[in-house]
Amino acid sequence: MSDTSLITHLRHIDVTMPSFAEQRQFYTELWGLTETAGDTGVSFLAAEGSPEQYVVRLREDQQKRTDLIAFGAAHPADVDALAAQLIAQGVKLVREPQMLDTPGGGYAVRFFDNEGRVVEVSADVTPRRHRTIEARESIPVRLSHVLMNSPTPEATVAWYIKHLGFRLSDTLCIGSRGEMMWFLRCNTYHHSFGIVRGPHAAFHHASFEMRGVDEFLRGTGRMQRLGIERLWGPGRHRAGDNSFSYYLDRAGNTVEYTTELEVVDEDTWHPHLFDLTDPANADQWGTANEMNEYIAAKSHNDVDPGLFVAPPI
Repeated sequence: MSDTSLITHLRHIDVTMPSFAEQRQFYTELWGLTETAGDTGVSFLAAEGSPEQYVVRLREDQQKRTDLIAFGAAHPADVDALAAQLIAQGVKLVREPQMLDTPGGGYAVRFFDNEGRVVEVSADVTPRRHRTIEARESIPVRLSHVLMNSPTPEATVAWYIKHLGFRLSDTLCIGSRGEMMWFLRCNTYHHSFGIVRGPHAAFHHASFEMRGVDEFLRGTGRMQRLGIERLWGPGRHRAGDNSFSYYLDRAGNTVEYTTELEVVDEDTWHPHLFDLTDPANADQWGTANEMNEYIAAKSHNDVDPGLFVAPPI
């Protein structure tokens, strides 16, 4: 386990799809994000309670893919130090550290992970003027975490621990079928990133933190009244102790409303192994519909055609 991570937090997830107009409408009018910048076929979406310039970037393309996952660093010198470490370790850079021309600017390095996803780490991004989310306001406060499917999850988890200094918080298994989900942290939140065993490399889900349980349930109810199919939930996970309601966006990506994600004590935390054959480990409340193969298959998502391909922006 590394204690020298130069990564401070999760910034944003950038995705592409043919159904751009429908996606933009879903995330702004239904999900509760705010468009802060954009151009033809590109939209930058912020969470009202977050200082990040944007937490989701949508881009129109003929193919559905994940453009990149972005994390923060404290200083430009940390970006340079990380880039030097990655080069020394044989990691392939997408581009060397340089200034960003996206909202808020900043200084960033981009590189491929072991399976070809593009990762960006940036510093000196100008904080966005944000606000306190009020009681009963059922819109996201921030981007909580992102999980990715992997056909080689043990190797991918090891890659993020070795090269980026992530720490393992907890692991899920399914009885004798073995381990299937790993939760990784880069700060004291239980997880900002995670890896799920799947048939191919692809986006698994992105989770958005709500103000509290009341706002989480109000958001869940709003989506139900709007006729948006709920995949799974509402319930409360054991690992991370967070609530969950999962949906599909207009491109078939899984998105989650959550709240009260656990904050860990770095000095005393020891990873747990939770067995999902005990239903309380999946849902402590017992209120969610039963997890099944249909739900799992939807979150396995489509094969990502963008592996080892740098996004155009």
